[in-house]
Amino acid sequence: MLEQFDALLLARLQFAFTVSFHFIFPSFSIGLASYLAVLEGLWLWTGREVYLRLFKYWVKIFALAFGMGVVSGIVMSYQFGTNWSVFSDRAGPVIGPLMAYEVLTAFFLEAGFLGVMLFGMNRVGRALHYTATLAVAVGTFISAFWILSVNSWMHTPTGYAFNEVGQFVPLDWWTIIFNPSFPYRLMHTVMAAYLTTALVVGAVGAFHLLRDRINEGARVMFTMAIGMIAVAAPVQIFLGDQHGLNTLEHQPIKIMAMEGHFESHPDGAPLVLFGLPNEAEGKVDYAVSVPKLSSLILKHSLDAPLDGLDTVPREEWPPVAVVFWSFRIMVGLGMLMLLLGATGVVAYFRGGLYHWRPLHYLALAMGPAGFIAVIAGWVTTEVGRQPYTVYGMLRTADSVSPLEAPAVAASLLMFIVIYFTVFSVGTFYILKLMGHAPYTGEPGPEREIGPHRAAGITPAPAVSPERTIGGRSSEVRT
Repeated sequence: MLEQFDALLLARLQFAFTVSFHFIFPSFSIGLASYLAVLEGLWLWTGREVYLRLFKYWVKIFALAFGMGVVSGIVMSYQFGTNWSVFSDRAGPVIGPLMAYEVLTAFFLEAGFLGVMLFGMNRVGRALHYTATLAVAVGTFISAFWILSVNSWMHTPTGYAFNEVGQFVPLDWWTIIFNPSFPYRLMHTVMAAYLTTALVVGAVGAFHLLRDRINEGARVMFTMAIGMIAVAAPVQIFLGDQHGLNTLEHQPIKIMAMEGHFESHPDGAPLVLFGLPNEAEGKVDYAVSVPKLSSLILKHSLDAPLDGLDTVPREEWPPVAVVFWSFRIMVGLGMLMLLLGATGVVAYFRGGLYHWRPLHYLALAMGPAGFIAVIAGWVTTEVGRQPYTVYGMLRTADSVSPLEAPAVAASLLMFIVIYFTVFSVGTFYILKLMGHAPYTGEPGPEREIGPHRAAGITPAPAVSPERTIGGRSSEVRT
């Protein structure tokens, strides 16, 4: 079937597959790194053993997610040279240095302190270990900073000029880095990572509360997760609204596709809740809409005019149906997150946070919601930018390498097989780690995934102090 597609479409599908698969792990590890810093900080501040127990519980999961994120991300950089060589040549003078800054700052910071964080709990002092944990958390944020700066520049390019061979060349790095959409995209994406992590932590806590409602670790993680969701969900909705207003200013065609506005509305545009976008006829079939609400949201006036896709040449339209539905999936899940947070707050103040089973089932069902919402949001953003790689300046059709479709199809099939084989094993092991409740004496990574195991060395069994049994001294091995 793939040979029926042209090389451009296959290259787009390949990059969409790898980037979607890759971002599942950073969206989790960014939030989880900060959660680990909070847990260790609370342990150092209060001395409560439960926080140390939860730190050791989640740091093993973080190590696996971080590793899979790094491995899955390497493939994307190769695609810039194999499938998108024209884009790399044209935009390389701008995006190349920004990607290098990410490696020189974030990746070196994470790599330098990750080993101390994972294996240094019993080898360095508490202050140094906490410094390493904070450094890893800061490194994940810096990584998001540079990657989102690159991505945002591709949406709202500024601070550049063209040289004699048609390349983008930098004129003002400050303007390039802090391009018009970058602050909104950064805040919205990082908050999404925090929400994704909170939903996973909440689902794990709920799972163990359903099995044992008096487990202290499950109670603490569930309380922290519900608190984070209750705060972050409304903040994320606000940030999404601000990002939408910024997009309306700089990428109005994307907003038209998101809203399903095929026609212009001079006296106030309706908010289309559901429907089937019909690009051939330029309308939304079976539309369920609220009159003038879209104008109120986007222009803060019921009668504010909004242009539609009828003002744009057809060759400038993105795939409307994809953008329309991915946006609604993201928003719908955001509303469910808001409901979960509000319900958790009510249960907390009524004393039923650890006993109300419907809440626990809801939190468990919402565990994957963050990942789905993040992918849906990226689909909305990236597909809505089409038909451009650098918005308004470099078309996607002009960015692809001169490859034949069978070559791209072969690499796409290879990626699909390898990704699902390798990362399914990693994901299975993460779920296995989540399957047991945190308990007293929770082993850290040095016990379960320590360097000696990676080297294939079986450590000698730990020996407890001697005990006297029947009047004789005897070693008790654990």
